[in-house]
Amino acid sequence: MNQKNLEFLKDQLKYNGFGETFDQDLKEKMLKGETEFKLMKEGVYGTDSMTAVLNFKKSDQSDLYFFNSYHVNLKKEDSKQVLEQTFYINNNSSNITLKEAYNLMEGRSVNKDLKTREGEVYNAWLKLNFKESDSNSNFKLDHYHQNYGYDLEASLEKHSIKELNTPKYKEDLLNSLKKGNLQSVTFVVAGVESKMYVEANPQFKTLNVYDGDKQRINHRESKEEKKAESKQNSQSNNDDEPSQKEKNSNSRSKKAGRSV
Repeated sequence: MNQKNLEFLKDQLKYNGFGETFDQDLKEKMLKGETEFKLMKEGVYGTDSMTAVLNFKKSDQSDLYFFNSYHVNLKKEDSKQVLEQTFYINNNSSNITLKEAYNLMEGRSVNKDLKTREGEVYNAWLKLNFKESDSNSNFKLDHYHQNYGYDLEASLEKHSIKELNTPKYKEDLLNSLKKGNLQSVTFVVAGVESKMYVEANPQFKTLNVYDGDKQRINHRESKEEKKAESKQNSQSNNDDEPSQKEKNSNSRSKKAGRSV
């Protein structure tokens, strides 16, 4: 068995979201010298159950093994349908991690740095298209290139989110959303704080907002939020300014002062 190959695969599994649970199984499989083998991981995300089958294959020219892909089955509690998708592994940072795979299969978008065939690095948002599939029965992966014009930070700043006021919290929020997470945040409307959830929506260049029960808030309700905030700011500005009566009184006093 190639020890360096084992360590490389262990690191590869860890960085792709599978942790260290396979370390012993991986070693045993490699010691057997099988041409191909699989490892399986089961997990629960909220009320959803997900199974991942990892595919390994030995090189024809050496004793090296490669982690080529993993196949995911997602069963949602409120649906009889099982979603399936295969995610392929490359030797770079563009791989889809296990949690990102779950987020994609939940219908959310993930931000990744990718490479063209010429090796040029570019950034894009990825989203599964459940209406189209390829010859391998994999759902099509739509790309929203960096030139598409989606600005996640600008979309966030359209809302009165408390975490945006603290640089560290803001950075963590941006990173979480780029991984495709449905992230909890604190909205402040008319001075009242409330727990909400947000997710990136690059396709429509916006931000999806959900209430504390994770129910989608429609566009009209978002407008009401802006109106409430605008009204609060207007009232605050009016409180800081003297009333018209006070202005008139001050004006008369100044005139009287000048005439003395």
